[in-house]
Amino acid sequence: MAAAGAPDGMEEPGMDTESETVATEAPARPLNCVEAEALAGAAVEDSCAARGSLQPAPRQLPGDPTAQASVSNGEDAGGGAGRELVDLKIIWNKTKHDVKFPLDSTGSELKQKIHSITGLPPAMQKVMYKGLVPEDKTLREIKVTSGAKIMVVGSTINDVLAVNTPKDAAQQDAKAEENKKEPLCRQKQHRKVLDKGKPEDVMPSVKGAQERLPAVPLSGMYNKSGGKVRLTFKLEQDQLWIGTKERTEKLPMGSIKNVVSEPIEGHEDYHMMAFQLGPTEASYYWVYWVPTQYVDAIKDTVLGKWQYF
Repeated sequence: MAAAGAPDGMEEPGMDTESETVATEAPARPLNCVEAEALAGAAVEDSCAARGSLQPAPRQLPGDPTAQASVSNGEDAGGGAGRELVDLKIIWNKTKHDVKFPLDSTGSELKQKIHSITGLPPAMQKVMYKGLVPEDKTLREIKVTSGAKIMVVGSTINDVLAVNTPKDAAQQDAKAEENKKEPLCRQKQHRKVLDKGKPEDVMPSVKGAQERLPAVPLSGMYNKSGGKVRLTFKLEQDQLWIGTKERTEKLPMGSIKNVVSEPIEGHEDYHMMAFQLGPTEASYYWVYWVPTQYVDAIKDTVLGKWQYF
């Protein structure tokens, strides 16, 4: 029998509330398997719904410049993440290297970077930006700006080893110059004397021999003008007498700067010889057809290497 005052099929106001209250206030009891799965599914749905209200962070693509702004591009000194970078042009040996480098790095760290790029040891570098870059100051402190040109001067160890010393180079140049010189006996100034031929009264020569100076003067030779000349070595007076038909010059051996000689082509058993009487080649006194066996003895006697008693 239906309750009075309530039509069939209709519930009285407050019935849902009462039923919910009864349900919530009902004493706790163990859940069976079906009930536990239903409760867990509801919790998962509530969690997903809560997360759906949050916007995911946009994904940064590899080429996105904003992704590179705060990280090293691989060209700084290391540990550059979050550090302010500047674009530099490193110029060494007519070659430019574009690099990014931390603005708060020191000149010493910059040298290490240059070493990794060029192979130039830091100790052999001169790094310049508006003057020499101090090793203990940062690029910021010396007011380096982006796009700055950093000039580097220096040579690698291999470059240094490949270069001859100035002394060696000078010796090689002198030797090359000497090789280029035309033999003395072919030069015009000497040909006019040598073309006269061997003097008739020239002293005999001994090819391939070395002898001491004879007790008599060396005679039968020509001087530069083609006149006859003789050489007398006054050892007790330490003098060389150069005699011609006109006069005799008595020269202290200490005043003679040098003695040079060269075999005469076609007559190698005779030499042409010069005594340097002044500071230049213009002071050479030339004597032609000197017997070869006396050449070394003349040089050693005049230059003081041998003593005769």
